[in-house]
Amino acid sequence: MSMKPEETLGNAFMFAELRDSDLKRLAKLMSPAKFAAGSVVIQEGDPADSLFVVNSGKLEANHRDSAGNAQELATYGPGDFFGEMALFEGSPRSATVRAIEDSDCLTMTRGDFMAELKKHPQIAVGMLPALVRRLRNADTRISQ
Repeated sequence: MSMKPEETLGNAFMFAELRDSDLKRLAKLMSPAKFAAGSVVIQEGDPADSLFVVNSGKLEANHRDSAGNAQELATYGPGDFFGEMALFEGSPRSATVRAIEDSDCLTMTRGDFMAELKKHPQIAVGMLPALVRRLRNADTRISQ
């Protein structure tokens, strides 16, 4: 039995502190996306315009260093998310994400997200603690 989109969102720590009503609002903006094992979900350098939340499967993020070597950044599974920077700013993708296994995700575009934030700014306030934790964790990994 598959989860409702608001349950999938609530399992992702970025959205975990949101009220049920806000999760339902955001869930209405989500579209299902399926990726076969081996397929590229996002390509480093491409325009960024959407967030992905993993419902099932496994994906891997890689980044090319200045010498052109691929460096593994993260592995994503159910409840994980990636592409969140695209929701807040439109810079090019900072990594390539590829499906390691057949994967089902939910995706939300930046335009839909920003329109919802303008109507319901408490959503952004509820997301800030999780985004700061993610940034702090990234800073810790970089400094090690």
